[in-house]
Amino acid sequence: MASVNNHSMGDDHPDLENVAYDWPPIDPDFSDPFDIANTKNASRESLKRWRQAALVLNASRRFRYTLDLRKDEEQDKRRRMIRAHAQVIRAALLFKLAGQRAIVLGTSVSPPSPSGEYGIGLEQLASMNRDQNVSALERYGGVMGLSEMLKTESKKGIDGDDILERKKTFGSNTYPVKKGKSFLMFLREAWQDLTLIILIISAVISLVLGIKAEGIQQGWYDGGSIAFAVLLVIFVTATSDYRQSLQFQNLNEEKRNIQVEVIRGGRRDKVSIYEIVVGDVVPLKIGDQVPADGLLISGHSLAIDESSMTGESKTVVKDQKSPFLLSGCKIADGAGTMLVTGVGINTEWGLLMASISEDNGEETPLQVRLNGVATFIGTVGLIVAGSVLIILVARYFTGTSRNPDGSVQFVGGHTSASKIADRLIHILTTAVTIVVVAVPEGLPLAVTLTLAYSMKKMMVDKALVRRLSACETMGSATTICSDKTGTLTLNQMTVVEAYVGGQRIDPPENVSQFPATISSLLDEGIAQNTAGSVFLSKDGALEVSGSPTEKSILQWGVKLGMKFDIVKSESIVLHVSPFNSTKREETGSRVHIHWKGAAEIMLSACSQYIDANGSLKPIHEAFFNDAISAMASKSLRCVALAYRQCDVDEVPTDVPQMAEWTLPDDNLILLAIVGIKDPCRPGVKDAVELCTHAGVKVRMVTGDNIQTAKAIAMECGILQTNADTSEPVVIEGKTFRELSDSDRERVAKMISVMGRSSPTDKLLLVQTLRKLGEVVAVTGDGTNDAPALHEADIGLSMGIQGTEVAKESSDIMIMDDNFASVVKVVRWGRSVYANIQKFIQFQLTVNVAALVINVVAAVSSGNVPLNTVQLLWVNLIMDTLGALALATEPPTDHLMDRSPVGRREPLVTNVMWRNLAIQALYQVLVLLVLNFGGITILNLKNEPQEHANMLKSTMVFNAFVLCQIFNEFNAREPEKINFFSGVLKNHLFVGIVGTTLVLQIIIINFLGKFTSTVRLNFPQWMICIVIGFISWPLAVAGKFMPVPKTPLAKVFIKPYHRCIGCKLTRPQKNRV
Repeated sequence: MASVNNHSMGDDHPDLENVAYDWPPIDPDFSDPFDIANTKNASRESLKRWRQAALVLNASRRFRYTLDLRKDEEQDKRRRMIRAHAQVIRAALLFKLAGQRAIVLGTSVSPPSPSGEYGIGLEQLASMNRDQNVSALERYGGVMGLSEMLKTESKKGIDGDDILERKKTFGSNTYPVKKGKSFLMFLREAWQDLTLIILIISAVISLVLGIKAEGIQQGWYDGGSIAFAVLLVIFVTATSDYRQSLQFQNLNEEKRNIQVEVIRGGRRDKVSIYEIVVGDVVPLKIGDQVPADGLLISGHSLAIDESSMTGESKTVVKDQKSPFLLSGCKIADGAGTMLVTGVGINTEWGLLMASISEDNGEETPLQVRLNGVATFIGTVGLIVAGSVLIILVARYFTGTSRNPDGSVQFVGGHTSASKIADRLIHILTTAVTIVVVAVPEGLPLAVTLTLAYSMKKMMVDKALVRRLSACETMGSATTICSDKTGTLTLNQMTVVEAYVGGQRIDPPENVSQFPATISSLLDEGIAQNTAGSVFLSKDGALEVSGSPTEKSILQWGVKLGMKFDIVKSESIVLHVSPFNSTKREETGSRVHIHWKGAAEIMLSACSQYIDANGSLKPIHEAFFNDAISAMASKSLRCVALAYRQCDVDEVPTDVPQMAEWTLPDDNLILLAIVGIKDPCRPGVKDAVELCTHAGVKVRMVTGDNIQTAKAIAMECGILQTNADTSEPVVIEGKTFRELSDSDRERVAKMISVMGRSSPTDKLLLVQTLRKLGEVVAVTGDGTNDAPALHEADIGLSMGIQGTEVAKESSDIMIMDDNFASVVKVVRWGRSVYANIQKFIQFQLTVNVAALVINVVAAVSSGNVPLNTVQLLWVNLIMDTLGALALATEPPTDHLMDRSPVGRREPLVTNVMWRNLAIQALYQVLVLLVLNFGGITILNLKNEPQEHANMLKSTMVFNAFVLCQIFNEFNAREPEKINFFSGVLKNHLFVGIVGTTLVLQIIIINFLGKFTSTVRLNFPQWMICIVIGFISWPLAVAGKFMPVPKTPLAKVFIKPYHRCIGCKLTRPQKNRV
């Protein structure tokens, strides 16, 4: 008899892609270390290279969410050591047992010691599992004897009432997970910023000098205010980072929480892997992960991939001679059921997981690129800060710098050493603070922030992100190649048409229309040739389990009157292969090979059929082909059931020969052809239309009949009613596979539907599209899809129907298997990119304005209008608070109105340059005018000079901060005129902007001693507000200005190359 294989039954296979718009670098010899288009399969050398090239102030913070290369290497060594240790111990024990067996079989095995209600204890089970001790298993009565000791039944499993008692006796299926970093550790990491350390040291020196010169009551303000500002920056930074880490911890917990099928009380239930207990009976199929240590109860062609434990990639066949199954291994082939005998920390897998940290971090392409941007901007900032330092020191010692009261700061021979030291410390802190503002340390971390936010929200949209980089890469997708079954359709299959006995049966469950001979053979083929099951539910109703295709056929069989348990008991399954199985009836006189698969393929292997009278007739190909075509045109999946009789002598008797036996696949006798309806998902047509509108081409790659695939594609909107459906728009996998490389490249982009495709065809399509420069994403659910999922830029696995092998090979898991959720992932991916661009525009505006204002003022007057504390507050607004406000914007509908973003398009677009230039120029001009002419403009000539200067500086500082608050609204919508759209929906944005404004009012009115400011009256506040408000109409007017098509970022290519080139040629300490 035959078992069903998902691919042969026509499961779908998808792809998704992405186009990169490359513009060549000016220097062809320059290799940009930050140009890593895909970090998924990036080499270790390229990852090291960009770390070495980055300008970093706080390495522990900057590289927190990147892959820790050194730690990763250490964990690899530890894994190898644990595996080798386990293998050596096992080999030694097996050698010892072999010697003992030669003397007296089993003398070394002690009798089982009861533990509580059970006939065997934890230590004996653990020892047997660890040593894979067959002698001990035999002493305990084999699998059946052990089942009795553990109070479980091999077919019905445990009752489920004593789960707590089992956990208490044998442990739970969990292992100690290393706790995440505490808040104090994040505080310590935030301290490690070199510039902040310099500022703290400067603050302490300033504090000592101030107290010495002016006494403790007045002298502590300068140094104390700087120290307080630095501590505030550290605290806010640590708080933000700590919240991100908690989000990632929750997401990692979701990834580890695998759902496993178990048999309890005779029913199949899905439970968390953490709920598996000793004594559970677990069915296993291709692609599953072995959830705990156990013993094989029964199985056919069961092969295990133990590479996760042994490090060796070869598969190991499991049978009654070798029944031990190790937790964490994957089912590579066949099927079976296992008895759980060890869980959690009592397994080798549990020990391995407890000894290593799973989450080593991972960089994303955008994060790497932003490190390059930060390095370039930071280098410019360092040059500016160095220039300011030199200018201020030179002006101080030449006597051209003056105090707020107008007096000269330095007079040779008269100014005391303590005053000189104090002033130099003041100048140093100003220069260092400019570095703090200039080096956008938080820019790369903004990617992590927006990804953490997006990943949390994507869980609500039924998408679990397994790899950070996939989330942002999906935003660049230009093609989605989707599975059909369960993704575009509901995966709710029903047999709606049937051809039995050479005639159409209407209704399909009308058993009276075909003879008893066919009925018994159909019952046998349906019941035995399945991985599903029919059982009574808790309320006594019949319930069917299995894949959707198998469930539909089993339900049809039940309607035909099939007694599942009785039919199963009347014959014995001899052999099961991935596509078919062999069964021998109980009498031993007959062996039937039952087949089930795609109708047209099965039909070609049949030579006869049983007619309505129960007689064998030569196959009527024309009639059956017409029936298949008619059903396929109605978008029905066509499945055929056939069998052939085989002599008992032809069937191998021992297991090795049976495993290698090639089943006869010709001269089959056709029993039935059924048409299975799987309706399109509601809303899938709208989702496809949305993708098309967004410049994303949807392709369908399926294992189904080409006619069925075409009909479903038209129903879903992938193909239009009047569209061309000839090759290569609609193509079979075999045809595509047989093309030459050049022909494949020619037709790949024209394909809309690929029918009757195999996993190999899917992989070939992925490779071809990537070769053509596409960024490919693939959906898949089967074990055989794993190579394509791994090869693709983005692998999308199905959370419901997907196997564990497919899920582990994927980057994003679609929890509801719905195509609409895939489209939501694209939307979120575009949102990540858009949010980062908003933050870049905002931060660069602050960078440029602050640097220019301070440099011009330093050169012209010897003083800077924004002091250390003020700049640290501006940095807090710009860096941490700005990132929180702008990087957490939810996705909007207009994101799908634009074309996909190329992976190498400039991060700062021409539109952003225009917005940035307008705002920065306005701020620089207004604030410089206020700085140099403020006393006249504000009519402060009659005020004491010191007070007038303080008031003017306060106005400059206040106006500058308010400009940034107003500009945050501008940054929300770089292109749209209405930048208030949806602002009230983003509560975090409103809260941060409101909090910033309130804190600014408190700073000006109550913290003047700390920030060197004075109180402002109402008219002065109104002037500052008006200065900030003008940025809004300016932003609106600026959006009517056209921008050139050629990227302005090209202007910075040469200086960028020189900057990064200098970093690479300078000796570096590896940051890993």
